Amino acid sequence: MSAAQEETGTQAPTPATMRAAASWFLDQPTLPRHENLKLWHADLGGFLERLIPVVEELAAGLPTGDVPAQVALVGVGEAERRLREPEAAGLHGETQRAMRLARSVLALCDHHAALTGAPMCLACDKPIEDGQVSMPYARVSLSCDAVGAGRVHVICVSTPHR
Repeated sequence: MSAAQEETGTQAPTPATMRAAASWFLDQPTLPRHENLKLWHADLGGFLERLIPVVEELAAGLPTGDVPAQVALVGVGEAERRLREPEAAGLHGETQRAMRLARSVLALCDHHAALTGAPMCLACDKPIEDGQVSMPYARVSLSCDAVGAGRVHVICVSTPHR
């Protein structure tokens, strides 16, 4: 925990929290105000600065040539490149730059989940976090041949997907 977190009593964001924030930002239908965009840019950049060393450490702990580790390191490189992008012209340009940061946050959260072995929902392709209710996919789909082939969030079972 950092000194600032100790002073405010807040904890570092989890990958699930970072994913939720980045997803929310990307889902917004209108451009944010310039002041809000600066805050989002700082938050998203801070998320990447937290995720990059964690994903690098997870990848370093795997055997040389491990494909998920190599793919994760490519994602780290892309996130670092996006962090170094210069300020863009105008509100639209800055929004696009922040959106690229948000997409890198989502990608590194995915790599984190893959490298830690976190179970992923087969319906929504998001991690199944501790405390979330899930069920084996075999109980949902009659076409599933293998029991234990994966899991789905219970809420995703009743949600129509395209």
